[in-house]
Amino acid sequence: MARGPRRVQTEEERLVRKEEDRAKTVSDWVPKTDAGKLVKKEEITSLDDFFAKGYRIMEPQIVDVLIPDLKDKMVDFKKTTKVTRQGRSFSFRAAVLIGDGVSYIGLGTAKDKEKYPAINKATRSAKLNIKKIRKACGSWECRCKESHSVPFSVIGKSSSVRVKLLPAPKGTGLVAGDNIKDVLKFAGIKDVWSKTEGNTASTLDFVQAAIDALVATSRVRVSDDIGSKLEAKR
Repeated sequence: MARGPRRVQTEEERLVRKEEDRAKTVSDWVPKTDAGKLVKKEEITSLDDFFAKGYRIMEPQIVDVLIPDLKDKMVDFKKTTKVTRQGRSFSFRAAVLIGDGVSYIGLGTAKDKEKYPAINKATRSAKLNIKKIRKACGSWECRCKESHSVPFSVIGKSSSVRVKLLPAPKGTGLVAGDNIKDVLKFAGIKDVWSKTEGNTASTLDFVQAAIDALVATSRVRVSDDIGSKLEAKR
């Protein structure tokens, strides 16, 4: 018996299904850590408050609860081979990028013998590794006091790749390689200049270097007065 054409899921249906799965995961979640229990009881309602209390993310559901509109994208996917005495063993390696489009971003990588379990593991890893970045108007040509660029020049590295991000005036856009534009968008960066060195053809290293540069904005210690200015209007 002939089968009819397979129905293609629309983007709207995919998003609805994704939200339903997230809601089910959160409702069925039984926290195992003290921090998770506080989040489940709604005693902690934001990641800013979560990190301010000195907690570490040990359960991915914490991110699902505190950032319900989290975005995710698979930035790298490869089939890997391992040679053993029994012969060749194949597996899949996935790299997933997540972000809230405002100030949080994370990257996770994972391997599995099946495609979708590898992606799910990478997404879980990204949630456990989510980091906060600082934004501001760091360009002397702009001074608009809006959080649209990086606050100062930062450098990130991964293997042989080096990525330098510089503040740009409003309206400049993302002057960067295509592989890291999604990284900047997921972090809420709208205007930036970039300079890269090394083997940028390695997508994963390129993305990791860009994230390392963004996270460097939070590593620099600043005074309370300057820190309040960096937390400018979003």
